[in-house]
Amino acid sequence: MPIDYQQIYGKIKEIAAGARERQKTLDARRAKARELLAAYADQLDVLRAKVDSAKAVDSNLRCALPLNESLASSYPPAASVKDATLIAADGSQINPDRHASVLYSLINIGIIIFRPSSNNAPEVKTYTDLKYGDDLYTKHGGVLTEDMVALGRDLSERKKLLELGLQYPKPVITFTDGPIELWGAEGSTQEEYRRNREKHLSILSKMQSENIITAGYIDKPAADLATRLLEISQLSDNEMKNVREVHALRGVTDRWLFGEEGNPLLKKGKRSAIFIIQSSSRSHYTDKLEIRFFYLNVGTDKHPWIVRVEIPTWVAEDKEKINLLHISLLEQCEIMGAKPYPYLLHRAHETALVKHEEKEQIEQMLMQELRNQNEEVDEGSYKQSAKDLKGRTRM
Repeated sequence: MPIDYQQIYGKIKEIAAGARERQKTLDARRAKARELLAAYADQLDVLRAKVDSAKAVDSNLRCALPLNESLASSYPPAASVKDATLIAADGSQINPDRHASVLYSLINIGIIIFRPSSNNAPEVKTYTDLKYGDDLYTKHGGVLTEDMVALGRDLSERKKLLELGLQYPKPVITFTDGPIELWGAEGSTQEEYRRNREKHLSILSKMQSENIITAGYIDKPAADLATRLLEISQLSDNEMKNVREVHALRGVTDRWLFGEEGNPLLKKGKRSAIFIIQSSSRSHYTDKLEIRFFYLNVGTDKHPWIVRVEIPTWVAEDKEKINLLHISLLEQCEIMGAKPYPYLLHRAHETALVKHEEKEQIEQMLMQELRNQNEEVDEGSYKQSAKDLKGRTRM
């Protein structure tokens, strides 16, 4: 047997034995979080000062930073979207694999374009980028890592959204799955990451100048930005020195804070106040490109489903753009029924996904063409060959 289920079962029993006490602790923390949210809902200056103090201690501090709206704000959607162009993008990738017969990488971007006011079906577009040879290596000689390929995929998604956004009637609303902020790639140098970040900022800036609305949609968000703000609100000057270690509300999620089942702070279809994302990247995403966010209940009152929507400041400061984005996301999520998620993002993912048989076909085509040109083609690793054996069992 590959797993000792007897040991696992013993550990599961041990975990279950502490369930009641853990739930009791979590309930107390949740009650405290709601109490703090109510107490500080309108004390925005106090909260901003606390964040400034924490940021002075921890330059990598990541939390929500309030602007000028109460923490308990809740906004209903505006009228239905009639005259707008919606463009969603998602991507998939094949990473360089030293165990394969041929070393290459591939990025596949799926784009879905839809005009709610038209009677036309959504347009589907695909863009595929295959890299081979010297294109697989960084300036310092290493092979592109999985994170580097993912970074290229994220940039490609945004680049295509900009290109297509220029070709369709306005207003244009573009969105991707995941944060707007560009994350560093493991294995890349600071210079390489800076270069990619500048490309990303240039795309966002061009979207601003061309009046193309853009957003990042985060389903089941894990970053508890508002809860972290409430934790920081309770720190004394002395405790602030250890801000990294203080997590008095651990286990309380923003999803619960805004979407308690049966009693959500955000009722069906409503969005929260707009916050700034306080993070180390604020020094780069400046002025109108600073990243902000709001929470949105795309579920129901009985079964809330809280998502985070990231937007640049120039979108956040335009009420008409926010209203368009708000109702567009809700209408897209309603199409998916009981498990709400933007339909166009779902379609974009389906379009971008490279299936296993497609991957094998790409490799066979590439190897065949290389052999036709008398280029040497390697064998796959014997380790991979052993993994691929059909019906193989342990001895």
